[in-house]
Amino acid sequence: MASPLEGLGRRGVDFVVTLGGMTIMLGRFVIALKDIPRSFGIITQQIYTLGVQSLPLIVIISVFVGAVSAWQAAYQFKFIGAPLHYLGHAVGKAVVIELAPVLSAIVFAGRVGAGIAAELGTMKVTEQIDALESMGISPIRYLVMPRILACVLMVPFLVIFANFVAIMGGLVVSVLGVDVSSETFLSGFRNSFKMVDLVNGLVKAAVFGSIIGLVGCYEGFQTRGGAEGVGKATTSSVVISSVGILVFNFIFAVILFRI
Repeated sequence: MASPLEGLGRRGVDFVVTLGGMTIMLGRFVIALKDIPRSFGIITQQIYTLGVQSLPLIVIISVFVGAVSAWQAAYQFKFIGAPLHYLGHAVGKAVVIELAPVLSAIVFAGRVGAGIAAELGTMKVTEQIDALESMGISPIRYLVMPRILACVLMVPFLVIFANFVAIMGGLVVSVLGVDVSSETFLSGFRNSFKMVDLVNGLVKAAVFGSIIGLVGCYEGFQTRGGAEGVGKATTSSVVISSVGILVFNFIFAVILFRI
């Protein structure tokens, strides 16, 4: 039985090996970008499958994100005695800067990142990826590049919808549940809105998308051991992507939103 120190060391080595493997795959993805014109059809298909088909789920979640944000903000405003005409300001800032990019990315990781790992993992254990290589087809160009690129492009697209829907959810709760007029809510949102906040949120979303696509593809390519291995790859993809999103979100908060 390994000691706790040995177990910690083994996990450290595994982390370094995984980080190195992902860095190599990221480099091969960047090189494969030169083949975008040849892979345009595959990229378009992945954009539809990974991004457009995720839109209904993002919309449903965003409605409740905005609604809960408005309700909790109103609760705290009343607790500290702050005027409720700042409700649109508070909900707008929270949604655009933080909630829409982060929660959309985590939901996307659960749906799309896990799907990528499961799909590629199944192809790996059934030797379909080896068959592609034997036919002279690059798995990076054919499988990895379209998926990562689709994630990078579509997460910001989904965040734009999430921003709008969440603000509307907050507006409905403010009018129906908190007795704040729509004019007051929207006026507070307009007065606090800054284009730089929206751009920073979309930049974060693009980075989150690259993390989700890269982790999903890497875990899929590392799958071993049949159906059980596919399940482990799927779980690892969601866990690693979610942790990566939260770590990079903190880094972005320090860099982009300096106090």
